[in-house]
Amino acid sequence: MSDNIQHECGIAVIRLLKPLSYYREKYGSARYGVHKMYLIMEKMINRGQDGAGLATIKLDPKPGTKYLDRLRSIRTRATQDIFTQINQNFLDAQQQHPENYKDVEWQKENIPFLGEVLMGHLRYGTYGKNNVENCHPFLRQNNWMTKNLAVAGNFNLTNVDELFGHLVDLGQHPRQKTDTVTVMEKIGHFLERENDRLFKIFKMQGLGNMEISEKISQNLEIDMILKDSSKYWDGGYVMGGMIGNGDTFVLRDPHGIRPAFYYHDDEIAVVCSERPIIQTVFNVDIEKIQELTPGHAVIIRKNGSISETQIIEPAEKKACSFERIYFSRGNDASIYKERIDLGKYLVPATLKAIDFDLRNSVFSYIPNTAEVAFGGLIEGLNSYLNKVKASKILKMGSSVAEPELSDILSIRPRIEKLVLKDAKQRTFITDDAHRGDLVSLVYDVTYGLIRKKVDNLIVLDDSIVRGTTLKQSILKILDRLQPKKIVILSSAPQIRYPDCYGIDMAIINKFVAFEAAISLLKERGMNDVIDSVYEKAKYQITLPKEEQVNVVKEIYEPFTAEEISAKIAQLIKPGDLGCELEVIYQSIEGLHQSCPNHTGDWYFTGNYPTPGGVQVANKSYIHFMEGKMVRAY
Repeated sequence: MSDNIQHECGIAVIRLLKPLSYYREKYGSARYGVHKMYLIMEKMINRGQDGAGLATIKLDPKPGTKYLDRLRSIRTRATQDIFTQINQNFLDAQQQHPENYKDVEWQKENIPFLGEVLMGHLRYGTYGKNNVENCHPFLRQNNWMTKNLAVAGNFNLTNVDELFGHLVDLGQHPRQKTDTVTVMEKIGHFLERENDRLFKIFKMQGLGNMEISEKISQNLEIDMILKDSSKYWDGGYVMGGMIGNGDTFVLRDPHGIRPAFYYHDDEIAVVCSERPIIQTVFNVDIEKIQELTPGHAVIIRKNGSISETQIIEPAEKKACSFERIYFSRGNDASIYKERIDLGKYLVPATLKAIDFDLRNSVFSYIPNTAEVAFGGLIEGLNSYLNKVKASKILKMGSSVAEPELSDILSIRPRIEKLVLKDAKQRTFITDDAHRGDLVSLVYDVTYGLIRKKVDNLIVLDDSIVRGTTLKQSILKILDRLQPKKIVILSSAPQIRYPDCYGIDMAIINKFVAFEAAISLLKERGMNDVIDSVYEKAKYQITLPKEEQVNVVKEIYEPFTAEEISAKIAQLIKPGDLGCELEVIYQSIEGLHQSCPNHTGDWYFTGNYPTPGGVQVANKSYIHFMEGKMVRAY
C-alpha cells in the first residue's frame, strides 16, 4: 500500500506444557519459550511497529517470590529492545551465580521472565499517543494470585462509552476511558466476582484460606467470566489474557473479524495472529494448525488442559478482507493464492484501458507487498495471450512460416521493476514551499525502459486509500519517464467507509473515493443529497445503534464505480502531469471471488457486521459536515 496506513496489532500466547527442565534437556535451554516468543514477535513485526510488550507467568511460585513479569518498549525495534533486556538478566545471573545457574529451578525462581506462560504483543496505534503506557499487555494486580490479570489484544471496540457506563454502574471508577482499559476492567470485575463466589463456597465447607486459594485456582470458570465480560462488546477483537495462577485464554469476536490461529502438542500450546508464523517457528504442517472459531475462546488451564469453548453465539463470518489483500504475511498458502486471484481479476479492465496494446505497454508494481497480486496480473495476461497466439496460429493453417510464427510467440507482457523506494528524506529541514520536492524523492524510477510517448505504463498498488502519495510523489516520478499513458491499478476496491475494527481508516473525508463522490455531487448540482444525508445521519444517531441504518451509502448511489474512479483520477492527477491518467479499482465481485472465505468488506460496501459500525459511519459523516477531523468512536 503506497499510502501510509497503520493497522491491526499482533498477539501471541505460548504455554509450555512440560517442566522447564524438560526443555533444558531436550533443546539445551530452559529459555525455550522465551526464544520461541522472540521468533514469533520478530516474524510478526508487520503487524505493529509502534511498540511491543511481553508478560510472563511462573507456575507454582513460592510465596514471596515474583511470578508475574512484564516489559514494554516503544524504542526503535522494540521487540529486540525487550528481549535484549531479558537476555541481560540471564547473562548477569550466569556471571554472578555460576554454580546456582546450572539449576533450572534456581533460574526460574531468580531470573525474571523465565515462566511457563508467555503473552506477547505488537502495537500499531490507531488511537492515542504513542507512549509506553499505551503498549500491551495491561496489568490488573492483586495480592490474590487468581485475581491478577494481564490482557493484550488485537481489537477496536465501537461502544467504549456504553461499556464505560456499565463499569460505572457496577460501582467502579475506571482511570481511563479507552477500550483496552475498559476491557481489562470488565474482565477483572467478573474475575473478582468469580473469586468471591468460590471463596464463599469453600469457606462454607470449612476449608482454610490456603486450601481455598488452591481450590479457587482449580475451579475458576473461565468461560463464564468471558461470557459475562464480553456480553456487550461491539467490535472486532482477538483478546488474550493470563490469570496469575496460569490459566490463559484467547477470545475471538463472533464475526471472526480479527484473525487467530492455534496449535498444540504434548510440549507446547501456541496462539498467534497469523498461521504461517506458527508453521515456521514450530516447524509444523499447515493441517495441524486450527483457526480459532468465531465467538469461541481457546482456554488453557493451569493443569495443561486445552479446550476451544463457545463464549458468544457465532454470527455470520465477516473476516477482514484487508488481511488478505495487504496486512497479513503473504507466505500463508491461502493468502498467496487469493492475492494471485486479485491480480487476475484486474486483467479485463487493464486490457481495455490500454486498448489491448501489449506490445507498447510496460507493467510494474509498488510497493513490494503488491508483488504477489502483480504476479497474478501477469499470469492472467499470459493466459489471455496464449488464447490470442493460439487463434493467430490456427488462422495461419498449413501456411505457417517461421518469421510470422516467431513474431506471434514473442508477444508477452513487458515486465520491469520501475519504481524503487529510496531512503526517507528528513523533510523538516526545509520550508513548506520546498518540502514537497523532498517528499517526491522517497521514490525513484529506473530510466531507459520506457519509450517516450509510445509506451503505456501500468503500475499495480495494493490499495488506494487517500491517494496522497500517488499525487505528491509516485505519479510525478513516473511522469519523468514520459509514457504515453499511466494506468494505476488497485487490487482492492474503492475504500468508501471508515473502519472501526482495528485499521487506522477512521475519518471518512480522508478517503479519495469519498472526496470524489462529494465532488461529483457538487458538479452535477446535487448538493441537496449532501445536505439530506447530513440530516438523516443526525436523526439516525438519536436511535439505538441496533436500529440505525447506514445512510452514507446514499452519497455513492447516483454514480457507477467507473464514474468515481474517473473522478479519482482527476483528483490525484498532478497539474503538470504530461500524459493521460486512468485509475482502475478491483470490483467487489472480484474481491469476493478471490477471497470467498473473508467477506468482511464494510470499508468498501458500508455493510458493517455490527451495529456499532453503522453508527460510526453515520457519525463520521456528521463530523465531515461539521468540519471535525476526529474519529467517530
